Amino acid sequence: MRAPDQILPYANLLGEGPVWDSARGRLLWTDIQARRLYSLDPATGATRSMETPERLGALALINSAPDRVLAAFETGFGVFDLEHGAVHWLHQPEIGRTGRRFNDGRVDRQGRFWAGTMVEEEALAGPNTAQLWRVGLDGRVSAHRSGIGISNGICFSPDGRILYFADSPRQIILAFDLDIETGDISGERLFAEVAQGYPDGATVDAEGCVWSACWGAGRVVRYAPDGRAIGALAVPASQPTSIAFGGPDLTTAFVTSARDELDATALAGQPHAGDLFVFDLDIQGLPEPQCPDIF
Repeated sequence: MRAPDQILPYANLLGEGPVWDSARGRLLWTDIQARRLYSLDPATGATRSMETPERLGALALINSAPDRVLAAFETGFGVFDLEHGAVHWLHQPEIGRTGRRFNDGRVDRQGRFWAGTMVEEEALAGPNTAQLWRVGLDGRVSAHRSGIGISNGICFSPDGRILYFADSPRQIILAFDLDIETGDISGERLFAEVAQGYPDGATVDAEGCVWSACWGAGRVVRYAPDGRAIGALAVPASQPTSIAFGGPDLTTAFVTSARDELDATALAGQPHAGDLFVFDLDIQGLPEPQCPDIF
């Protein structure tokens, strides 16, 4: 397995949701448990971080709006002002103590933002009560699948017609047909089973292969479009969380990770847990889609 070319020491509690902003040459990601949003300019090494009003699970770029992102906060969706820290809320389905929070998310090729929730307190929420949500091109928010434990690994085929989704506790990655006109999903089927660890955040490269971070297994697995595991990146931390392609030619892979849930003994053996891992590859990613500026 390929080792990282760089390790950037951020020591995130729960680094997640990396997104490459090509227009501004920056990587954005969140430390969910620390309630912080990070921005890195790899060309200069300059890093900025800011506090978020709630735990931030995932974020989406907004077309022609560099100072705002569409965010899936723990309680729901809002437009987050990166300069002033203000939030314009769209819908908060998990407001109050529901036992669930929003987790992973990504924008489809047409500009819709998909994000799913996770069961955080099963005694309160009940088992498998999380859902997959969508912010449509008109800004309307709707739920599209239920019966989920932990939503993860949302990503899309190059042509935008397949939605990939992982329910982490079940150790499976699913595929759905995505109607690019209506945004509806159908045809649920098994894409891959994960024998070691749990599928976490994911992305798709220019060849249509799915890259899935494997929480608990210290690697990112590359799956062919038919679901076969055909390669992997070695992560020197047991809890990689997600991956994004970036850099000028989209051949740099950025992998986030977590120290959350590791005890002192585990942390002593994993000095890079929570850091950002950088891999220079000969495989190209795809530009990150953006939401329309309708907010």
